[in-house]
Amino acid sequence: MRDTRLDRRALVAEILDRRGDAAVVAGLGSPAWDCHAAGDSPLNFYFWGAMGGAAMLGLGVALAQPARRVLVVTGDAEMLMGVGSLAAIAAQAPSNLALLVLDNEAFGETGRQAGLTGRNTDIAAIARGAGIDAAFTVGGENDEGAAGTDFDALADTLFATEGPVLCVAKIALSAESGSFPPRDGALLQARFRAALAGD
Repeated sequence: MRDTRLDRRALVAEILDRRGDAAVVAGLGSPAWDCHAAGDSPLNFYFWGAMGGAAMLGLGVALAQPARRVLVVTGDAEMLMGVGSLAAIAAQAPSNLALLVLDNEAFGETGRQAGLTGRNTDIAAIARGAGIDAAFTVGGENDEGAAGTDFDALADTLFATEGPVLCVAKIALSAESGSFPPRDGALLQARFRAALAGD
């Protein structure tokens, strides 16, 4: 069987290249490093801790900024840690919110142990069960073809389709060099807030 898993860093760079003025919330670890490597922006908020919180912060930003698209970029383990957020997102149903879950089927930040999504856990199915109808997988053997791996089509889905939208991207387990955003939480919060306010 052909390996159709995607290159994580290339995927994030291609998607963020099409972001326009969207706000991006990056989950801790590789998602934050990939978003930073794609180009730092005051409209990026990077998590350095609080695993499981990225989707809920994205929900809050989307509700507070209904005219702005919000993209959460997070990992499979973080999404599972905050899986209850999917029910809250479905209940609030913000039309401007999308989530990109980078799924390497491993616990990449703690030693690359086999993760749960490589066995029988399907995050897109969990999202649909929570009430997020536009939830699908790209890459890997369970590619549902909702946007294929065409980056333009996927970016259109993430940035222009009425949300909430959740895409699980099956990515290769890789070891790109770190691209570390600022670690100062107060700085990140202040500049993100100012950028959202248009200051």
